[in-house]
Amino acid sequence: MMNQKRITENPLAQEFDFRLLLQFAFPTIVMMVFMGLYTIVDTVFVSRFVNTDALSAMNIVCPVINLTVGLGTMLATGGSAIIAREMGEGREIRASQDFTWIICAGVGLGLLISLVGVLFIEPLIRGLGASRRLFPYCREYLMMILFFTPASILQVLFQNFLVTAGRPGFGMVLSVGAGAANLLLDYLFMVPLQLGIRGAALGTGIGYLIPGLAGFFFFAGNNGSLKFCIPKPEFSVLVKSCSNGFSELVSQMATAVTTFCFNLVMMRLLSENGVAAITIMIYTGFLLNTLYIGFSMGVAPIVSYQYGQRNYKGLKKVFKICISFIAVVSVIIFVLSMAFGTPLAGIFSMPGTQVYDIARKGFLIFPFSFLFCGINIFASAFFTALSNGRVSALISVLRSFVWILFFLFTLPLLWKETGVWLAVPLSELVTMFISSVFLWKHWKGNTG
Repeated sequence: MMNQKRITENPLAQEFDFRLLLQFAFPTIVMMVFMGLYTIVDTVFVSRFVNTDALSAMNIVCPVINLTVGLGTMLATGGSAIIAREMGEGREIRASQDFTWIICAGVGLGLLISLVGVLFIEPLIRGLGASRRLFPYCREYLMMILFFTPASILQVLFQNFLVTAGRPGFGMVLSVGAGAANLLLDYLFMVPLQLGIRGAALGTGIGYLIPGLAGFFFFAGNNGSLKFCIPKPEFSVLVKSCSNGFSELVSQMATAVTTFCFNLVMMRLLSENGVAAITIMIYTGFLLNTLYIGFSMGVAPIVSYQYGQRNYKGLKKVFKICISFIAVVSVIIFVLSMAFGTPLAGIFSMPGTQVYDIARKGFLIFPFSFLFCGINIFASAFFTALSNGRVSALISVLRSFVWILFFLFTLPLLWKETGVWLAVPLSELVTMFISSVFLWKHWKGNTG
């Protein structure tokens, strides 16, 4: 009776089969896919309603956004693993105290980033490699985004903690609502009001506010096992959260550095048009990766909870289901991306333009990365959920930094822009072998 009550209070406590696991992860998958959709529509609006130079500018300042998302995700995923484990151990009061403390730290971090970013915005943009032609677009977009940094971090935190609280469906509703508002506001600000790229940033910022405010009110009035309370400020909790979720920061920082390097190489090879083409590919890649990311985020609290309960049999069952799901989805995404790559390029830029021609060639090579990246994304999230931040960080830094930079600065010497498109698929392929070794060792050793 007590066990049944606990399952009712916390959905993480149930025994998961294939159907229940996908049912639990489904809202998070939808949430992430929808985020990818409205992000890519955002870039389409900028490309079509402003110009491709504005699209290039968004990618130039993207490393700053990567840093913000990385810091928020580090706190969110690392803290979620700790809190889910505490809930699995039956320490609900301590879980709520640590949760509240992490939220407070996230807001403070967002305010700090906003202040520093606004004060040093011009040297920052120049350091990111903006040309004179792109500089005004970069400044307009980044200035507006910086004002919404605290809301951006809150959105990331609440997206993760709603899953941990056993309410992924509510997180999905918030994400879809925020995305729909973002799209409507983008159109309103860029077309009737003619605010240009500033309007795109304003629509995105307001989109951040919706799940941030809704999440705040949800946890303030929540009567479940995870809710706001008087925090117990212990820096050790933040240190553990950051160390455990460090792989997520590493991943985002690596993305920031590689985005900068992609821009640098493409600017040298094909000028601003090359940067616009790589922007199309990066955002399209993010859209298709959201299925892996959403699934991995959705199952991570289950892994952490069962690990906290020492339910190794259930953990192995979940692991096997996840690997099967990733394998099937990888093939499906690859086939779809190869089939619809050229039409996607045409959505961003008119056929016959230089940007379209460059992007179309990229879509014949880049999609091979989707065959390999799913297992890498899942492996990193899986080891984070097990509080094994070291292995998770290693996988993240290899796939999104080390191998990409190696191939990016060597292959274009031989094949120019073709070498640029090959960098990501080869990086994912090499990392997949390494991820598979770690996962196999974990499987053979019961649990880590």
